[in-house]
Amino acid sequence: MKMKWFFFLLMLVTVPVFSQRSARTSDVYVDKSGVIRWSKGNAEVEGFGVNYTAPFAHAYSTAKKLGVNLEKAISDDVYHFSRLGLDLYRVHVWDCEISDTVGNLLTNDHLRLFDFTVMKMKERGMKFVITPIAYWGNGWPAPDEKTPGFSTKYGKDACLTNEAAIKAQENYLAQFLNHVNEYTGVAYKNDPDIIAFEICNEPHHRESPEKVTTFINRMVKSMRSTGSKKPIFYNITHSIQLADAYFDADIQGGTFQWYPTGLGSRHELGGNLLPNVDAYTIPFASNPKFKSMARMVYEFDAADVGRSYIYPAMARSFRTAGMQIANHFAYDPTYMADVNTEYGTHYMNLAYAPQKALSLKIAGEVFHEMPMYKDYGKFPGNTSFGPFHVSYEKDLAVMNTPEKFLYTNSTDVKPAASDKLSQIAGYGDSEVVRYDGKGAYFLDRLENGVWRLEVMPDAIWIDDPFTRTSPNKKVAVINWKLHAMNINLPDLGEGFTLVALNDGNQHRPQVDGRSFEIMPGSYLVKRAGVTTKFTRDSKWNTITLKEFAAPASTLQHVSVIHQPVEEITVARDYQLKVTVASPSLELPVELFVAGEGWRSEFITMQSTNKYDFTATIPARFIQPGFITYHFVVKDKSGKYHTYPSGAEGRPWGWDFYDNKPYTVRAVLPENPVYLFNAATDSDELSRQWVRTSALVPLPEPGKAELQINVEKLFTADPENVNGEKIDDYSARYFFRRKVAGRAGDLSAKQKLVVRGHSLNNKECIVQVALLGPDGTAFGGLITLKPGSADYALNISDLKPVKQVTLPRPYPTFLPYYFGGEGKPDQANVEALQISIGPGIPSAQLQDKHGIAIESVRLE
Repeated sequence: MKMKWFFFLLMLVTVPVFSQRSARTSDVYVDKSGVIRWSKGNAEVEGFGVNYTAPFAHAYSTAKKLGVNLEKAISDDVYHFSRLGLDLYRVHVWDCEISDTVGNLLTNDHLRLFDFTVMKMKERGMKFVITPIAYWGNGWPAPDEKTPGFSTKYGKDACLTNEAAIKAQENYLAQFLNHVNEYTGVAYKNDPDIIAFEICNEPHHRESPEKVTTFINRMVKSMRSTGSKKPIFYNITHSIQLADAYFDADIQGGTFQWYPTGLGSRHELGGNLLPNVDAYTIPFASNPKFKSMARMVYEFDAADVGRSYIYPAMARSFRTAGMQIANHFAYDPTYMADVNTEYGTHYMNLAYAPQKALSLKIAGEVFHEMPMYKDYGKFPGNTSFGPFHVSYEKDLAVMNTPEKFLYTNSTDVKPAASDKLSQIAGYGDSEVVRYDGKGAYFLDRLENGVWRLEVMPDAIWIDDPFTRTSPNKKVAVINWKLHAMNINLPDLGEGFTLVALNDGNQHRPQVDGRSFEIMPGSYLVKRAGVTTKFTRDSKWNTITLKEFAAPASTLQHVSVIHQPVEEITVARDYQLKVTVASPSLELPVELFVAGEGWRSEFITMQSTNKYDFTATIPARFIQPGFITYHFVVKDKSGKYHTYPSGAEGRPWGWDFYDNKPYTVRAVLPENPVYLFNAATDSDELSRQWVRTSALVPLPEPGKAELQINVEKLFTADPENVNGEKIDDYSARYFFRRKVAGRAGDLSAKQKLVVRGHSLNNKECIVQVALLGPDGTAFGGLITLKPGSADYALNISDLKPVKQVTLPRPYPTFLPYYFGGEGKPDQANVEALQISIGPGIPSAQLQDKHGIAIESVRLE
């Protein structure tokens, strides 16, 4: 279901970027087979970038409220784009802010800042795809402001049908293309770095094919009246029942989107989502008219995914589908990334989300390294492709060539040729760099024995960035901190020197062998005895060596981030993990734990980076009952605070009064393992929302049931006219975190038990399945009756079933099922799938079906 706020999300300014390696010439054309080529040399165009909205809408108004210097903020973010190798920028311009009701272009601060953004990106070698019309208001997520444009007057639907609105758009498009950028002195119609224009953002046509083609051609005619010969694209992933109408229009290409994990889950999604990005399937790919159309992705993201493994896999699937340009949606302006209010279902920023940003960097490399249309097979066999590898289990993406070694997390992957490396970018530890900070770092060889090192400050997520956001609630903080680093490169050897480059950097690292302590900043690194002509003011590629951009420290208060499990198994060691972000931490962090029948203990927690701490409660202490524990944090003033409450003092003090510890149940291994509890887990179900669904309390305290009534299992989707008719309603719950303390008990369980009943005074057949991280699923059918009861399936009787792609993706024409083969390893199952549809007699499929689920357990 497309939620109201999702439509506002898609109003984003999408912005592409282009790298030097692609820029053989500035002019492009689309050949007869639908390939965008550079006019000089005829090489294929490859571009990978971001949407970025600082000149417009919520990003602009937020900057004004915060007193941000937008020119500096934009310059700093564009510098980060260059560090990430992004070479394309796509934006749908908020026409409502820079036009009047008849389509005249308004010269104002929004347009000036857009001109400035383009100029700064051109300085970094980036290219552009510009979408002049967005159709959206400018408020999201806040209320819309009163804006002067034609979109405000007519609204999106009328802009596609109303004659006065259409004339306004014709006027506006011509004036926009004729506009001369006040910083470059070049009209957009003539700017050699603008590859193409996309007419408008997500038009959602509903009229006849003839009228749609006429509308598009009128827009094209207006743009061509300026003398522009640049390729013109149109969105062909909305209202795809009109695909032929698009192909009959005078356009040179089509634009696509991909949100393979849906939008707006309001929490970070768990589980292996690589099956969701296994392939990008175009339903009209065989249409002869489409064969001559160029293809680009105007927006994509794995929304609500906080891990770093997924973007290169998306890029791989795009290349297989023939995409030449792709633009992530959306890069958070750094000045507001700490609260993530712009588009809460997305989160991307080098400073605040370094691992995700590095993943995007590697995805850009995929776009430039991997050929179009090559098939890399099916998951899990396609996790290694060319020099790239992705791993859900290790939350890792890697590029490994003799020249480049890029990684998003600590890795034991050996560089292909460490003596030939010229570019390293990473997070954590590898064979060539060991670093215990929580920011990204970059190492670039300038010449033999001379490198540039750049280290970002620590980023700590103190809240789930995908929950409901507010400018008054921080989701991440920045901390500038001294950290240990070790560089192991043959080209540098031991005893190399480091000299600070960036303005204001007073740190003077002292090297012991290959090790030293480092502060955030940029540095010149030289092998012992080497002289160089490079200075802090030297130019290198698209940057100056002394450049550095990062937000100041925002860590002002202690945050203790820990999510306890519900249960642990008795007589087994139990490892606790906690993240402590403190502006003045004094070690040690202590764990104070109490259990049934034994005295309290305190344990000194261990850490390698002074943020992430672990401690193990010995098995002998864990007996049936309840385990309670606190974390004790000391600051440099000598004060202790105890968490979760944050009360001052230590739990063993006579005057300590807090009585709200973390609490975990310690149970016998033969106890059931509850995979799903409707009362506590329903909010994190991935499913299609239906109005006839509700969480209903039961008479027993603390219990509830999730009621789902499905009026129709299949409803025709005009966006999926060529799709298969599938009678199914499914929901998925990722339970691996919930049962982590009982993981060792899963393989011994013999039954899958559902407690619930049917609705509507009639039986209902339900399929219940367990999903593995390898894309496999096994399940069976139960028939729920009107009275609440337990329904058991023998695990030995479960058979392979289809895994539904959940959350459902956009566009909706993408595959409904992922067909994993085989049965998952019972010890490693991680998610539950509940489906209404499989097993129901065909004559009853279009009836109303209803279920109420209280819990699902293994026993």
